Amino acid sequence: MSPEEHRKLAAVEDAMWYFRALHAHVRGALKAWAGREAALLDAGCGTGGLMRRLADEKAWRWTGVDISPVAVALARERAPGAEVIEASLTALPLADARFDAVVSADVLYHLDDDAAAVREFFRVLRPGGVAVINVPAHPWLWSYHDVAVEGRRRYTRAGMRRLLVDVGFGVERLTHWNTLTLPLIVARRKLWRAPAAGSDVRLMPAPVEAVLRGAMTLERAWLRAGGAFPWGSSIFAVGRKRG
Repeated sequence: MSPEEHRKLAAVEDAMWYFRALHAHVRGALKAWAGREAALLDAGCGTGGLMRRLADEKAWRWTGVDISPVAVALARERAPGAEVIEASLTALPLADARFDAVVSADVLYHLDDDAAAVREFFRVLRPGGVAVINVPAHPWLWSYHDVAVEGRRRYTRAGMRRLLVDVGFGVERLTHWNTLTLPLIVARRKLWRAPAAGSDVRLMPAPVEAVLRGAMTLERAWLRAGGAFPWGSSIFAVGRKRG
C-alpha cells in the first residue's frame, strides 16, 4: 500500500466499524490464549491497529512484521509494547516454531506469492499453533478499492482452503463474514461512480457507523454460536499446525 493509504489507515483504524469487527473476530480466534502467556505474530501488521486493540491482553507478547517503512514507523508509535520488524512475509527473519499464533489480516491479498507467505507462517508456528487469516472475498467484487490499496486478487473459500491445506494446515474455521453489509458494498463499488482517488478506508457519519457496528455485532453473535455465512465481502480462516 502507498504511504498515503497507510496514513489514512492509522487515522481511522481505532474507530472505523470494519476494523472493530475484524479485530473482534481475531480476538475470538485467539480465545484459547486469553489470560495466558503467548507469543503472537502480526504478519503484515500495517499501522499496528490490531496489536494496539488487543494490548489489554497483558500476557501476550506481540511481534509485528511489515515491509513498508511508513507502516513500521506508525506501528512502533501506535503499539509501543510490540516488537516491530521491517521485513517481507515471504522471508521472515524469525526462528522456526517461535509463535503460538500468527495473524494475517487482509495482507495475503497484497502479495504476489501468497503461498510462500503461508509456508512461512507454518514454519514459525509451534506445533499446535494457529494461523488466523482474513482476506477479501469474491473475485467478481474487484473494484477501484482493490486498485487503490494495491491488491493482487480476491479469494474464494475453496481457494483459501487449498492455500492452507497445501502447506499442511488443518482447517478449523472457514467462513465468509461482512454479510449483512454486502449489498451496500456491491452498490458502492459496482453501481455508484468511483471516487476520484483512494480507497474506501474512511469513517462514516456517526449514525452510519453505529448502524454498521450493530450489524457486525449480529454477525459476530452468529459466528460465536458456531454458525457460518455462505457469502460476504471477507473470508475468515483459522488453520492449525498439527502436532
